Amino acid sequence: MSAAAVSSGALAGLKIIEMEGIGPGPFAGMMLADHGAEVIRIARPGVRIDPSDVLARSRSRVELDLKSEEGRAAARALIRDADGLIEGYRPGVMERLGLGPEVLLADNPKLVYGRMTGWGQEGPLAHAAGHDINYIAITGALNAFGRRGEKPTPPINMVGDFGGGGMLLAFGMVVGLLKAQRTGRGDVIDCAMTDGSSLLMSMI
Repeated sequence: MSAAAVSSGALAGLKIIEMEGIGPGPFAGMMLADHGAEVIRIARPGVRIDPSDVLARSRSRVELDLKSEEGRAAARALIRDADGLIEGYRPGVMERLGLGPEVLLADNPKLVYGRMTGWGQEGPLAHAAGHDINYIAITGALNAFGRRGEKPTPPINMVGDFGGGGMLLAFGMVVGLLKAQRTGRGDVIDCAMTDGSSLLMSMI
């Protein structure tokens, strides 16, 4: 997408901070950036930038060491001036960094705090590792792939990670941003890839 198209997109004027991650989180950030939002990625110092990474397009990058007090303070300052935040860490990580929703929404009451996990922030599987195949299997989505009477054919990770995860997080962020503009109050957008995968099965 051209720079001119991005700067004049529907989300132009909005600032989103994206915590560095892989897959679904960057995909959500890419979608918002492609529609004009200013997306700033907070990245670990010294991590090599892959120029072929399509999901990293249309955004700037700031390197911060979140294990240091200075790095956390700098991140908090950036988020204090933002409209939205995207993070895809395991439950509790942002809270341990002092960057959880309670802290950041106190700093910035209009903030839309978007967070994504595989299983949700709470529950018996919240802290378990997971992958796309796990999310679509447990929701029954996997059963829809393949021929009747045969074992299902696992698809590439579009359903759980990108459809049920990144795309729905981007949608939730837009809804939250519209609400914040109308009410002056931010919100927490809690997106779980299992929930998203289940939603995508609504018509099947």
